[in-house]
Amino acid sequence: MRPTPDDPEMWNAYLAEGNAKQQRKRVAADVLFRNTSGEYLLVQPTYKPGWDLPGGMAEANEAPEDAAVREVKEELGLTVTLLGLLVVDWVPPHGPWDDQLAFIFDGGVLADELPLQPHDEEVGNLAFVSHSEVGDRVRPRLANRFAAAAVALAQGKTRYLHDGIPAW
Repeated sequence: MRPTPDDPEMWNAYLAEGNAKQQRKRVAADVLFRNTSGEYLLVQPTYKPGWDLPGGMAEANEAPEDAAVREVKEELGLTVTLLGLLVVDWVPPHGPWDDQLAFIFDGGVLADELPLQPHDEEVGNLAFVSHSEVGDRVRPRLANRFAAAAVALAQGKTRYLHDGIPAW
């Protein structure tokens, strides 16, 4: 006999068993920042090749937007207020990794006089670069996600992607 909500203790045990068996997804949360010249902020991680958007992986039970704010604080020493969601990208399994959900949030325009520098050992360098230069510096999967974020920003409409390609 399956437990019902009428027996809260048994019901919660039943739900916990189901929760333990369900798959979990990795969550990445990045932030798209611009300067007053319309260039985009990239960071150069020290732990992997290439360039990336500021942000990183969510911790267990951490909301994507909270992960983005935390990662920006860790990487750049900035406390930010996100302006909205630009992209959600379902990334299929690749290499040794299971699938994940990758978010890009709008971080707005940073003031030119704001002193920016890497704030922890995970970031070796940072740069504001043109739209076309972003695609030259980041991995192809991220280049597609970035391009969709730029479109979302211009159109004011969140984009949903499958591996960097608009799902509809």
